[in-house]
Amino acid sequence: MAALGWFTRRRQPATERSVLAGEASAEAARKSSAEAPAPQAPAEPEFPVVGDERAAAFFDLDNTVMQGAALFHFGRGLYKRHFFRKRELARFAWQQTWFRMAGVEDPAHMEDVRSSALSIVKGHRVAELMSIGEEIYDEYMADRIWPGTRALAQAHLDAGQRVWLVTAAPVETATIIARRLGLTGALGTVAESVGGIYTGRLVGEPLHGPAKAEAVRALAGAEGLDLTRCAAYSDSANDIPMLSIVGHPYAVNPDTRLRRHAREHGWRLRDYRTGRKAAKIGIPAAAGVGAVAGGTAAAVALHRRRR
Repeated sequence: MAALGWFTRRRQPATERSVLAGEASAEAARKSSAEAPAPQAPAEPEFPVVGDERAAAFFDLDNTVMQGAALFHFGRGLYKRHFFRKRELARFAWQQTWFRMAGVEDPAHMEDVRSSALSIVKGHRVAELMSIGEEIYDEYMADRIWPGTRALAQAHLDAGQRVWLVTAAPVETATIIARRLGLTGALGTVAESVGGIYTGRLVGEPLHGPAKAEAVRALAGAEGLDLTRCAAYSDSANDIPMLSIVGHPYAVNPDTRLRRHAREHGWRLRDYRTGRKAAKIGIPAAAGVGAVAGGTAAAVALHRRRR
């Protein structure tokens, strides 16, 4: 009976003091929960990964690294040096404008542009064009490098990774730009030369569209790179093949098609244009026209960055 009395007492209604103790305990629990630091979201993995020698970065040139088309700036420099007449300059400028405004690449029109460009350098020495290209870079290109994109490339270099330009522009022009920016090297369109003199023909075709992706694959195989750990940067939907084969694709100053594709696939976007210029998305650089001056051989100039 004593035991029964003990259970009976335990079931009695709570006293005012017990109610007070329970409320105080609950309040303390709520307060401590509110003051506890919120769980931290997992930190985004470091990128680029420092010391990852199997990773590299590939940058398109026109409107990605540099404002405008390298070929057009190169043409301005050649005109200044009397390589062709004003009538040819006007035609060349119109062809560039057509590409920028149309937003499409008609094969027949592109062939006409390439033929015009190659005819300009036919018969000239490769060494001469290389020397002139250095001067043209200082005159027309150096001030047109996008600081934001340049910083992206430098981040890869600082991480100990290699960085290449991949462009339809002439490989000599691309190599000059890469060297001036401290990059590893360049993949570009190669034009035929015999005895150090341009013949006016291409070696293969312009490094454009799917050809860029093939060039990156070939380089990655030769250099022992893991493309899933590599990054690629471009402004144009024409470079979707190249962007699609790397693990870290970036749309930089993207045209309308690339911006839409990037959003659909969760790719990162970067836009370094002013508001006025950014409104003009959908106007591509003159990619595919870059055949003014090709390489002295079919090989691409690949130079290890001096650290």
